[in-house]
Amino acid sequence: MPIHELANRPHRPVVPTVRTEPVQERSVTRIDALLDAAAEVVDQVGFDRLTTAMVAERAGASIGTVYRYFPDRIALLQSLRERATYRYRLLAVERIELLKPASWDAVVDLTIDAYADMYRCEKGFRITRFLDTERGGTRTPFDESQLDFFAKLAANILVEDYALPQGDELVLRLACCAEIVSSLVGRAFAAPGTAADERFIVEARRMVRAYLGSYYS
Repeated sequence: MPIHELANRPHRPVVPTVRTEPVQERSVTRIDALLDAAAEVVDQVGFDRLTTAMVAERAGASIGTVYRYFPDRIALLQSLRERATYRYRLLAVERIELLKPASWDAVVDLTIDAYADMYRCEKGFRITRFLDTERGGTRTPFDESQLDFFAKLAANILVEDYALPQGDELVLRLACCAEIVSSLVGRAFAAPGTAADERFIVEARRMVRAYLGSYYS
């Protein structure tokens, strides 16, 4: 997928886990407001303690309004996570478009920095580490499909603009990098309300550069 195709997508995509399809702009705005409220609650009490009642109160909406779009708290959290990861992808792509890094390792640094900046600036971004433990304790579709999507997108960029060899091996290695970055940068911001432990971000860059460099240097 060319970079500009993702960069030009709407900033508020329809979230597939909502109960009611938001065909009207008013509905989309209402869903955004509910997700904004959920993000604030996540930052305040954590996603494990979030309830639909908390979100309704924070949004100034009725509990019925919440359930109109989200069947339960898990669907609400999944939708918040999808929005957060979409915004991260958009930010990373826009920075690549703007800065035009000279090398693939500069792209790596840029995407890691963008990920860390989302933790700093995007309310509720820690939801990206949410696991669906309330429905069987298994990894949710996000953990596979979203990381794989990002790996395939990054592979397209690195093949088209930085001449890395195309193939499933590149996608696999980038998926491994996404796992590393998700874990280490998430660890850097593990304590809400405190400054990031920058050491983990530094090590994430070092590990990803070294790992990919062993194949593509």
